[in-house]
This record gives sequence, C-alpha cells and structure tokens, in this order.
Amino acid sequence: MSLPLHALTPDVCVSAQLTPETMAEAAAMGFRSVINNRPDFEGGPDQPTSESIEAAAKAAGLEYRYLPVAGGYQSPAEIEAFAELLAELPRPLLAFCRSGARSSRLFMQAQQLG
Repeated sequence: MSLPLHALTPDVCVSAQLTPETMAEAAAMGFRSVINNRPDFEGGPDQPTSESIEAAAKAAGLEYRYLPVAGGYQSPAEIEAFAELLAELPRPLLAFCRSGARSSRLFMQAQQLG
C-alpha cells in the first residue's frame, strides 16, 4: 500500500484517513510523528478509532497525538494546539483527517501565528 501523502513542507505532510495498518508504513517512510485530526466515528462505525491507531503508531516507534477538530471550522484554540504540536513533535511529521484538507488548513493557520 502507498500512503496518499501531500507535502506541505519538506518535513510536514498531510494525508487522508490512515489506519492502524499504515503506521508501520509511515515509520518505514521515515516519519517520526503522527497527528490525528479526525474525530472518532465521524465516518461511522467502520472508521478506525484513535486508540487503535495510537497503539499501532507507538508499536511502530512513532510519536502520536490526537487533536480532533470539526471539518467545517477550526477554532483559535485548536489552531494554537496544532501549532504547539508542530513545535514539540519530532519531524518528519504526518497529520491526517478524512481527506487531508482539514489538517492542511490547520497547518496553514498555525503558520500564521508565528
């Protein structure tokens, strides 16, 4: 399987929904951190939970953070929290949501804070 990545910078990428099974692949690609921006069950009961993805990420040696945000609106507090994760987590970093758009918007808005 190949991850559907979109590079925002040389060391920050975003992706559509990832699964526990893709965490080992992300680690093999050199990623050191993963941020999950998709709320659990947003896509229904078949969507993998943050807990299951976190367990797989940690087993693969990745740092993992769960920052669920709504698709249509990201609050100033959520943008600030994302900026803090960008500052603290080791890179390369991979953020994901349903399509990658929400994570991209969070990244762009977090960049404007600095």
